[in-house]
Amino acid sequence: TARLKKTASNWMLNVALFVAMAIICLPGLWIVLNSLRPTVEIMAKPPIWIPQQLSFDAYVAMFSGVGEGGIPVVSYFRNSVIIAVTSTVISLAIGMSGGYAFARYRFKGKNGWFLGLMLTRTGPGIALSLPPFFVFAKVGLIDTHMGMILAYTALNVPFTIWLIDGFFRQVPRDLAEAAQIDGCTRWQAFWQVEFPLARPGIASAGIFAFLTSWNEFALASQLTRSTDSKTLPVGLLDYTAEFTIDWRGMCALAVVMIIPALILTYAVQKHLVSGLTSGAIKG
Repeated sequence: TARLKKTASNWMLNVALFVAMAIICLPGLWIVLNSLRPTVEIMAKPPIWIPQQLSFDAYVAMFSGVGEGGIPVVSYFRNSVIIAVTSTVISLAIGMSGGYAFARYRFKGKNGWFLGLMLTRTGPGIALSLPPFFVFAKVGLIDTHMGMILAYTALNVPFTIWLIDGFFRQVPRDLAEAAQIDGCTRWQAFWQVEFPLARPGIASAGIFAFLTSWNEFALASQLTRSTDSKTLPVGLLDYTAEFTIDWRGMCALAVVMIIPALILTYAVQKHLVSGLTSGAIKG
């Protein structure tokens, strides 16, 4: 009887998880289907759940530069990769330094500094886009890769410091001290002992920083103007005209945006899972 109850509860749990995942994945599946079906089916009322006709015309037009004004998707993709990867690397470097400092050292105003960093995450993104716009306009960073990289680095640093700080607090101080007694320098003890143990947290911070930079729209729409710096989220607006919207092309570009994020998340999923389950717990 107990075994039957356990089996039944496991089945109920699996069914509930399946239903939850289906609901979560439904918008993504709908975007993929809309990128393959004609606009008539997309705009149909009531909605057509099973497509009657599928084609890759939207993807062909996207990468061949024909139709809908020849949208430079390749340029937008290159800009997104450069900005997201560079800002993520810089954010991780600063986050590792800041997180390690908050976790290992005592200094005046430590709690106040930490609270101040966290408060920067409480404001809405659209409100945070105006101050950088005025500053960047004064120094000539509007419509440049450097301006976007600086903006996204400032946006990601507080979160990376918080997450990496939690992981370094999980690493016992005794391990680094023992390594130093054995002849390691402070720097060697960090890289050979503490860094490997905190790697899941660093990977988690990296994936979140990358996804934030990759998907962000509010700042990018204010700070970019031309194809030299526009990112993929801003490029979605190119599919809108005065009276019409190319929904199929917009959905196709959304699919192109989703694929790199899925690949990266899958590549670091082991570190990401361990990071989410234990990294943010402070001792």
